[in-house]
Amino acid sequence: MARPGKASETKDFILFTVKLALIVFILRSFIVAPFNIPSESMQPRLLIGDYLLVGKWPYGYSRYSLPFNLPLIPGRILPHHPVPGDVVVFKAPANLSEDWIKRVIALPGDIVQMQNGVLFLNGKAVPKKRVADLLIPATPNMLEATRREGGSSPCFRVKYEVHAADGSLQCRYPQFRETLPNGRSYNVLDVADGPEDNTPVMIVPEGHVFVMGDNRDRSADSRVPVAAGGVGFLPEENLVGRALVSVFSTDGSANWFLPWTWFTAARFDRIGEGF
Repeated sequence: MARPGKASETKDFILFTVKLALIVFILRSFIVAPFNIPSESMQPRLLIGDYLLVGKWPYGYSRYSLPFNLPLIPGRILPHHPVPGDVVVFKAPANLSEDWIKRVIALPGDIVQMQNGVLFLNGKAVPKKRVADLLIPATPNMLEATRREGGSSPCFRVKYEVHAADGSLQCRYPQFRETLPNGRSYNVLDVADGPEDNTPVMIVPEGHVFVMGDNRDRSADSRVPVAAGGVGFLPEENLVGRALVSVFSTDGSANWFLPWTWFTAARFDRIGEGF
């Protein structure tokens, strides 16, 4: 038979655990949640190994705001359209268990087309200015992603590989600055001619947005139908939140059993970057 003091301690511990779980649930569902970057689709702004905080309130809430997509919210509540240029996390239409991240380009009613790699919105070309090349190290997590995807080079193609003075491998990509009609600017990569560089005219339907990756040649986004592994027109209900700030970044070289590598692998210059 348990002593009264022991029973009281157990009860207090269970109550504390339930309260903590409830606080975490509310925090992750309605305020902020962490997200890590697993692919190169948002280079140059985001690199593999970046960790972000995502604000859950900007676009309202749906079942996809909740852990495990719990069906506790019917439709969307407190809905708001994103602003073109926002970097958003959403449930991938082809697999609702996966969170993807892209940049919002167009809203319901907008007309979108790509012509020879140039983005057209409502019949007008979005200014695209060449800027300095992007030069980034071929980090361990980039090499791992290349092996996982069966690629031959962490730099997309061997032609973009360069070597630093110390012999380490780097990637040099052509980089461009796009400016949307609302004045929002961001850098994009355009490294190859591909089928997504030319699209038919697409009109964004009501209740949807058009999203694209900043790495235009390595992103299955709204230019690609869901049936082909892309996003298609993204239902606004699938929006999880807006990227707020980078809170950590690692190049993938850390070893859990070697604590000092947790620091040498960190890319401190990328921490604290906002959106």
